[in-house]
Amino acid sequence: MSKKESAPISLGVIIGNRDFFPDRLVAESQVEIIDILKSQNVNPILLETEETKLGGVETFQDARKCADLFKKHRDQISGILVILPNFGDERGVAETLKLAGLNVPVLIQAYPDDLNKLDVARRRDSWCGKISVCNNLYQFGIKYTLTTKHVVHPTDPSFTQDLQNFIGVCRVVRGLQNVRIGAVGARPGGFNTVRYSEKILQRNGISVVTVDLSEILGNANKLTKDDISVKNRLDAIKAYTPTGRTPDEKLVQIAKLDVVLNDFVEQNSLDATAIQCWTSIQQNYGCNVCTSMSMMSENMLPSACEVDVTGTLSMYAMQLASGSPSALVDWNNNYADDENKCVLFHCGNWAKSFLPDIEISTAPILGTSVGEENTYGALSGRTPASPLTFGRISTDDSKGIIKAYIGEGRLTDDVLNTFGNRAVAQIPNLQGLMQYVCRNGFEHHVVMNASKTAGILKEAFENYMGWDVYEH
Repeated sequence: MSKKESAPISLGVIIGNRDFFPDRLVAESQVEIIDILKSQNVNPILLETEETKLGGVETFQDARKCADLFKKHRDQISGILVILPNFGDERGVAETLKLAGLNVPVLIQAYPDDLNKLDVARRRDSWCGKISVCNNLYQFGIKYTLTTKHVVHPTDPSFTQDLQNFIGVCRVVRGLQNVRIGAVGARPGGFNTVRYSEKILQRNGISVVTVDLSEILGNANKLTKDDISVKNRLDAIKAYTPTGRTPDEKLVQIAKLDVVLNDFVEQNSLDATAIQCWTSIQQNYGCNVCTSMSMMSENMLPSACEVDVTGTLSMYAMQLASGSPSALVDWNNNYADDENKCVLFHCGNWAKSFLPDIEISTAPILGTSVGEENTYGALSGRTPASPLTFGRISTDDSKGIIKAYIGEGRLTDDVLNTFGNRAVAQIPNLQGLMQYVCRNGFEHHVVMNASKTAGILKEAFENYMGWDVYEH
């Protein structure tokens, strides 16, 4: 399911040094870390060897030079990697970060010593130096991330995983601090559960752009089947999914709505959308918007129904962490008498990545109240076994905070005879999770992603965004 972007991420690199430790360790580490970062598709931004002593940071003047370099690349740098080939100068590292003022995630790595090289000429003492660096960053109020092992060589597989996770954290933090979400229409009257606070979101750098649903539907109704934009979207829909028994006139309706929604996204530079569905679109326009939402989510522009803005924010965050599409689902049904399994369900707006048997269909439950003929555009499909990260971001208005829960499990191939978009999830201590969700006032919507990225999300949400996070 991966749709990871090929463009490299840029990390600033600080190589710490201390005058009474061997300088050659700095030179060796610079060559080593550049090769490792490039092998991981990371663009390193660091001092040249002639700018300071071997490119290391030790004195306040070194810190100023490194900070100036980082400020020149402010728009590129998503995070900072601190390398400690020896004890390092904790003040130099902290002053660099303070002077640069980038406010990005920071990963601290320290080299291990060799038991056979603990003489004066070859010892590192990075174990101790890392504690000092972290102590100074804590004093300066600078947030940072630790490697799994206290000291670790950059060629160790655990550091490779730490680095990949850190890159995910950088993507999540950078994305959430500037995300723009389109809210299309009013919250459906019967869904108090998706209430949220625009003001709390804005305080966290998350912008919401609103538009009345009548404006969207009005513009869609002005289009005809002969408009080139409609023809192009109709071709895109047919290329995206089998259309099943959907009548041609309904496909045209879906295509016209798709044109207008995509124009709204482009004109407002949106990263995600949350769209009113139940039941205004069906009653006032005559189809479901699920196909368009699925196509947007598959193209990394996540879209949630029922104007669930914090739901689509959750989709976007998981997408940033994993590099693959997310889906908004209902915690919907028990799975027989298995206390650690449940059914995930929705009318039909999941990204194609989750639906190998995708097909345009109808929404039978919704059809009981609005007429099934007005629900074409919902997708049908069953999600097969895969890894699972699940979670939810929510504004807790009474406390004035953003809170979240996250966890991991797996999707299974257990038998499930029903309609719509559907999956079976197996989650350890699912009953305890449901107790937490209910006691803490979370929504019935949750987000799923085919990955194992709960650790990335927790680090980004809790450490860098300052949100209240429960990891199940």
